[in-house]
Amino acid sequence: MTALALAARGGDAEAVEAFVRALHRDVRHYVTFLGADPQSADDLAQDTFLRALGSLHRFEGRSSARTWLLAIARRAVIDSIRHGSCRPRLSDVEDWEAAAERRQPRGLPGFDDGVALAELLDTLPADRREAFVLTQLVGLPYAEAAAVSDCPVGTVRSRVARARASLAQWLTEADGGPEAKAA
Repeated sequence: MTALALAARGGDAEAVEAFVRALHRDVRHYVTFLGADPQSADDLAQDTFLRALGSLHRFEGRSSARTWLLAIARRAVIDSIRHGSCRPRLSDVEDWEAAAERRQPRGLPGFDDGVALAELLDTLPADRREAFVLTQLVGLPYAEAAAVSDCPVGTVRSRVARARASLAQWLTEADGGPEAKAA
């Protein structure tokens, strides 16, 4: 990835295309699980690549291109949340909740599991969710996740371990009911 980014920085159009194709899925997953609205994840991924390509001339390869790009994605999500939180949300439908519910896709394979996972991840504190998503869902090594999160590697390891423990406990409680809580 880093070699592609450096080649793209040099003006190689094929390298730019290969770089975007190679990392698009990781960026989209990352922005989705950072708390972005799933409908806006594509926009945030596109914004991330626009920011990255606009500043590619400054990429020096001191970290991997993936780490550099995910750090940009993190800032894009933060900026989006900040921008959205200061804007009023309007709806021209009286029962907007029912309308939103009807527009959700149905019958997709794994849809319920994806919703359950998203809900479980949403219950984690933001720092643990970010570390878990980076290492377990995006697949970054702990060192790269630490660089993206701007914290020590040991902190990332601790956050992932705590996130795993919390998720395992919640799943056990959900599957086993009160007996699992007592155990």
